[in-house]
Amino acid sequence: MNDYDALRDYLKEQHLPEFVLTFEQIEEIIDASLPRAAQRASWWETLRSPQEKMPQREACLEAGYIATRQADGKSVKFKRMPARRPGERRDP
Repeated sequence: MNDYDALRDYLKEQHLPEFVLTFEQIEEIIDASLPRAAQRASWWETLRSPQEKMPQREACLEAGYIATRQADGKSVKFKRMPARRPGERRDP
């Protein structure tokens, strides 16, 4: 179990197409402090460097969400990825 399995599980339970969580809320979900790197937008973005595997990005993708750090630098928007059609590959 990695630090972001709890975030993945939380996201899987959500039904909204998109929503925002503050860093504080995310820290409550994962029961740990986010690293300073979480303040950088690139730390969350799944589409910028898909070849660079990072646990927080993988957790979001496994749950079907794309994460984007918000301009306030203190929250993250989670947006549900479009449903995959049978046989279609998903390359973030």
